[in-house]
Amino acid sequence: MKNAETPVFKLVLFGPESSLGNALTVELLSRQHEVTAVVDDLNRHSPRPGLHFKIGGLGDADQAEQGAAGGSAVIAVLPALAPGDLPGQARLSEALVAGLARTTIRRLLLVGDFDVLDQPAKYSEGERECVDHVVDGLQRSALHWTLINAPQELPEAGWARVAAGMVDMLELDLHRGEHLNFVI
Repeated sequence: MKNAETPVFKLVLFGPESSLGNALTVELLSRQHEVTAVVDDLNRHSPRPGLHFKIGGLGDADQAEQGAAGGSAVIAVLPALAPGDLPGQARLSEALVAGLARTTIRRLLLVGDFDVLDQPAKYSEGERECVDHVVDGLQRSALHWTLINAPQELPEAGWARVAAGMVDMLELDLHRGEHLNFVI
């Protein structure tokens, strides 16, 4: 039963089928938030209380806007949607930022392969430019964003701890305009 005094997020989750996406769903539901998972096939998922599914993606701004509609915050797990593809993740980010600009949603947690911001010498100029483009788009937007480096493979308990930290960020409205790493 929900406590009427506790604020509830209506979180929209892009990339829910990843290990992190699953851990986020479990953590959000355990804290009595509502989750709308944006997926490409509704038939692969089972309903649960507080969990809703919507067909969509981040192909363009219109699709991103429709996927995020009705939410109060968005988490996008880009490596689940474009694994190891920085240009692809940049395109998805651009579509998401443009789509969210058309909504009232202002809080965004963007999980991606942003290690290039910490260690630029390890990456090509093209990869650095892709991520710089993402950061520039976020800085120009009205969004309250947080960039999160996609954690490498973790045991299930590690994903749960990362998910708990991300939900804490949402609930406490922490780390706006920052780039974070989770150390497990």
